[in-house]
Amino acid sequence: MFGLKVDDEITLRSLEPPHADALFALIDANRQYLRRRLPWLDTNVSVSDSRRFIQTTQKQFADTAGFVAGIWYRGEITGVIGHNRIDWENQISWPGYWLAEGLQGNGIMTKSCRALINHAFTELKLNRIDIHCAVDNKKSQAIPQRLGFQKACTLHQAEWLYDKYVDHIIYRMLKSEWQS
Repeated sequence: MFGLKVDDEITLRSLEPPHADALFALIDANRQYLRRRLPWLDTNVSVSDSRRFIQTTQKQFADTAGFVAGIWYRGEITGVIGHNRIDWENQISWPGYWLAEGLQGNGIMTKSCRALINHAFTELKLNRIDIHCAVDNKKSQAIPQRLGFQKACTLHQAEWLYDKYVDHIIYRMLKSEWQS
């Protein structure tokens, strides 16, 4: 399983079945906020759904197709981060992340992303990281911008979000450009 200490207050850890209750409670408490950006909220309506999600992420990790970790801040799960997909042949990853609304603005996500990306380049030996952000999601875009990513392009109608398509900006970082 995956574990990475970010600093004295933040740890990234693989999600496991015993985390389902806490993960669901976090999702449920932030449901309205998260629904503005994430397309899966209507399919995660019970602890059982969170448990199935965790099982899926464990299989993904076992298959080395990517991985998802919980973000623990001061011992409590506060969000999720991970490589939604890893293309080993081309050494590319597509990270994704979300954080409880009330904890945003404290540097938790920037530090978590920096640690995840540093791990991707140094331990996983990946060459490129692409982060997709909805064009109107300025908070999500601020993360790759702070970390020195370059805007690569805009994908029009990249994602169906409940009742409409949303455009994505892709930010990219190459291993040769990364400053850990």
